[in-house]
Amino acid sequence: MAVFRGRASEAGEAKVAGERSLLLGIGISAIGIGMYVPFSLVFFHHVTGLSFTLVGLVMTVTGVAGLAFMPLAGSAVDRFGAKRVNLVLYGIRALGFALYPFAGSLPAFAAVALVTALADRSFSVVQQSLIGEVARGAARDRLQASTRALQNAGMGAGALLVSGVLALWGTGAFTWTAWANSLAFALAGLLVGRVRPVPAEQSGPSAGRPAAGYRMVLRDRPFLGLTAANFLTALGYSALSVLFPLYLSTWLAAPDSLTGAAFTLNTALCAGIGVLVAGRVRRSGARRTRSAALGALLFAAAFAGQIVLGTLRPGQSATLVALLVIVVVYTLGELVHSPSGGALSVSAAPEPVRGRYLATYQLSYSLATALAPSLFTALLAVDGRLPWAVLTAAALGAALALLRLERHLPAEAVHAEPPAAAAARRPATAAA
Repeated sequence: MAVFRGRASEAGEAKVAGERSLLLGIGISAIGIGMYVPFSLVFFHHVTGLSFTLVGLVMTVTGVAGLAFMPLAGSAVDRFGAKRVNLVLYGIRALGFALYPFAGSLPAFAAVALVTALADRSFSVVQQSLIGEVARGAARDRLQASTRALQNAGMGAGALLVSGVLALWGTGAFTWTAWANSLAFALAGLLVGRVRPVPAEQSGPSAGRPAAGYRMVLRDRPFLGLTAANFLTALGYSALSVLFPLYLSTWLAAPDSLTGAAFTLNTALCAGIGVLVAGRVRRSGARRTRSAALGALLFAAAFAGQIVLGTLRPGQSATLVALLVIVVVYTLGELVHSPSGGALSVSAAPEPVRGRYLATYQLSYSLATALAPSLFTALLAVDGRLPWAVLTAAALGAALALLRLERHLPAEAVHAEPPAAAAARRPATAAA
């Protein structure tokens, strides 16, 4: 009986109603994303018949517009609920990809791309809000880890799938790929529609609707500090895709094939052991701030390793081994930081204005992604080790900020499980 009480008290680990459908939908939509993101310019060029220049210009303009739309998406979540907005965004993406093959003129492509980009850019805000809406406690950490693993696996599978299709049928298959994407998003929406939000936690008579919108977010200094710390870490998330290939080819003079090997290793580890690593961290009872800080420290170790490698410049075989070890350390940092950091942001956001809070938080990722290419290339032009030094300092700064913010953030955000509940559960389990 003691065992039963001990396990039952782990409310945060309880399964979410409709969880399998939610995760299956996320995996299917990730396959759709993987079918076009790695080939974006080529994909839209062949689907619409427009030149690469026009396609690139439209993608840049609509991407920036999508960033500006994120605060509105946060407000929509607070007003209508994350599940409803999530379904609307899936519907918009499904419709957009269904229409792309018919958008042969510049105005038509720009219109479809704009609407689709608004949905794409806002989706991360809404999905994070949905996790907060359907899960409590440690279940949020678990869903964060499962979501990331499925997204990596799905995107890898989508990229392999479209590569095979193109090898068999040529670039004309891009049109069918667009419609397959549309089907994937529609099916994902149907599956996610089966998830059931948990009842809202009322903390007082005014807990129903927010008294102030983004003014409340801007007055919350601990949450803004959390967002700033995440910006520093988010620069590191951009390193593998933006800085790593340039560093290999220009400073280390290594073969480009190493970039593919690094991406494959990162994706395989994220998909294969992401949930396992996050589970170990969660069961250790570590505070979310501290586990997120540990992830940032692992990032810093990987970046410092690149500085050492760039200084020594050993032979090709030693470089290969060192790079793979660095990628493993980097990926472990990603797997430790991402679930804890994501759950920390969701749980630190007051429920009535969670959408606005998470829209602000997600902007740190978007700004880091936008800044990374120009920042990294400018630093790399001075010295190949300089961008890694900046990233090392940024990761260490993020870890320090997370630790200093710990006592200023809500207790339910810092702890996946309330300390009193954890203390009561451990003796019960031990007694059994």
